[in-house]
Amino acid sequence: MSDEVDDDLVAWRARRPRLVALAYRMLGDLGRAEDLVQDAWLRWRHRTERDVPADRYLVTIVTRLCLNELTSARARREESRGDRLPEPIDLAANGLETIEAQETLSMAFLVVVARLTPSERAVLILHDVLGFSHEEIAGIVDKSVPACRKLLERARSNLRTARREREASREEHARLLDAFARAARLGDVDALVALLRDDAVMITDGGAAGRRGPGIRNLVVPLHGAANVARFVVVATKRGPSGLTMASRELNGAPALVIEHEGAPYAVLAVHVEDGRIAAVYFHADAARLGHVRRRSPVSGT
Repeated sequence: MSDEVDDDLVAWRARRPRLVALAYRMLGDLGRAEDLVQDAWLRWRHRTERDVPADRYLVTIVTRLCLNELTSARARREESRGDRLPEPIDLAANGLETIEAQETLSMAFLVVVARLTPSERAVLILHDVLGFSHEEIAGIVDKSVPACRKLLERARSNLRTARREREASREEHARLLDAFARAARLGDVDALVALLRDDAVMITDGGAAGRRGPGIRNLVVPLHGAANVARFVVVATKRGPSGLTMASRELNGAPALVIEHEGAPYAVLAVHVEDGRIAAVYFHADAARLGHVRRRSPVSGT
């Protein structure tokens, strides 16, 4: 029995990063993803069917746990918020730097995935990211093959814009992000407008309670339009707390800026680039969900 347990542990450790990435894509929250993957490990270790392939068993359990989580009352409240952003993470620091399809861990991809239904998320990720067949997916999500095909079709139609993220080079992404931050500090509305697409959108996530400052309204829904975004950014920057520092980091596989206040993460600024201009601005200021931007070493196996 001990040899079987050791074999299970080897199989588990080899698959854990892939499973965490699956759950993180589904939930947009690394802490919740890690908890569900740990639950899957316990079920795998104590399973009664010893001849079930590890990949199929573990992916099935993690997917179903994520679907259950997403349909819980608490998750539905969180997911219904128009300002909710996926939790930003350092892929390398959390052991996810070697995961396949890195672009599907980007903030732009995850933002669009979060607008899909739970079933659409599952089918899209299992098929387009992990390479499962419709027949395999049908068994995992307990739906018919035609239903899975329809779910995938709907999910893909919502992701076409997000997939343009791959067109921007890292250098262009970093240049536009730095130029945006500089224009914000200078209060240069015209420079910001020039960096943004006309139909640019800004999403600010201050958590369920919101982040408010003197004379700054709390954005509970996305803000649309280059001029509107530029004006809001200038006002918010001017009226923000004093003593903020900013550092360049790579989060979700792309350049980002971590803003700190008194040594603690205050916010993360990230952008989505299309055709040489900024199409989306993501400002994550939920202090309760910024802990992973500071983690410097991977999580242990079990």
